[in-house]
Amino acid sequence: MNRRNAPKTRKIGAISFIAPEILQLNNQAKLLWMADVPNETARIDLYFDAGLRQGKNAVVSITSSMLLSGTKEIGSTEIHSKLDDLGAFFDIGLSHEGVMVSLYALKKNMLEAFKILFESIQNANFPEQEFNEIQAEKIQNFKINMTRVSVLAQRSFQQHIYHKSPYAELSEEIDLETTRRSDLINFHHEHYKKGVFKIAIVGALQEQQIAAIKALVTPHCITNELSFHTAFCNKAGSFHIEKKDAVQTAIRIGRTLFNKKHDDFLDISILSTVLGDYFGSRLMKNIREDKGYTYGIGTAIAETGGSGYFLIGSEVGSEHLKATLIEIKKEMNLLQSEKISQEELQLVKNHLLGQLLKMSDGPYAMMDLFLSVESYQMTSDFYNAYIQRIHDVNPEVLMEMAQKYLNWDEMSVISAG
Repeated sequence: MNRRNAPKTRKIGAISFIAPEILQLNNQAKLLWMADVPNETARIDLYFDAGLRQGKNAVVSITSSMLLSGTKEIGSTEIHSKLDDLGAFFDIGLSHEGVMVSLYALKKNMLEAFKILFESIQNANFPEQEFNEIQAEKIQNFKINMTRVSVLAQRSFQQHIYHKSPYAELSEEIDLETTRRSDLINFHHEHYKKGVFKIAIVGALQEQQIAAIKALVTPHCITNELSFHTAFCNKAGSFHIEKKDAVQTAIRIGRTLFNKKHDDFLDISILSTVLGDYFGSRLMKNIREDKGYTYGIGTAIAETGGSGYFLIGSEVGSEHLKATLIEIKKEMNLLQSEKISQEELQLVKNHLLGQLLKMSDGPYAMMDLFLSVESYQMTSDFYNAYIQRIHDVNPEVLMEMAQKYLNWDEMSVISAG
């Protein structure tokens, strides 16, 4: 092998996805099963209609933290011990849209582990002692977080990006302090007892295992259609949260956009990468490498329910706040007035294609990609359309996107420090 010559490359034209089988549990809930995988392990994701949009944030958050805290028959320690004995472990994730509980285990142990997990969730009784401990921990963490400029900026950003919508509601210390165990029991009864709206299974389980899981879960599935708040419009302008003696200032800049179903989603995602979503981006070169104002700055396109938003985030030395905002605005204006070079665009395209390959590496990753589009009634064809769009997009289109969506006067500009 001649190490002086670069290896041959090939154009990425499409990704071969393993399509999950979709089974209806009832008229609203579904089971997605990706069976044709070589792994000896399996994963089950349980989705409950119990997200932050359903009630007071403090109640929702503490409830999700205590799902495996014990039942009348079995305590938290025994639940965890039984799962450990089976080589199983779980994660719990909370968002505005719902709660996702992910269980990992060997295929041969999955059904037994799932029964322990699911029955523990369904029969959770939120023991008083554990409730008091977790409530105290949440209050302490809240107090600590409220001293961090990044948290202050993010909370303010959320209130401005979701202006006058339920998603703008935030927990305060008083909400955590006044939450009662009875609140958790009531919320659990309403949103977990009949709260399952989706199950995603990755692994070559046996048909009888799948049948047993379906039989266990179906009585606890939702019967009403899911509904998400979609009418978001950010409150534009500049807003500063003063924090005495802060040496760093957190910055959050953004505006309301849309989700994957919008015609401009792919192009604005590519433009976001040019501006700040990889290490060679314009903001990183300017704000970090050239000016030295920060160790990191980045952009993102995020989705929530039926909508989405654009975000720029960073932390800079407080003395550099004004200069940093000037440079960010300048970079946004340049994208509106000058076409990106073909050379820079090709670097971005190579990065995006490499990231997509990495994100689709393995069955768990493929299921994650599928789930991120399935909720919008889309298929994995979305990603091959994205690959094609990466190849086809040109400087003229990206300048048009910048003129359409990167107007400074339409941004919520938040700083805390």
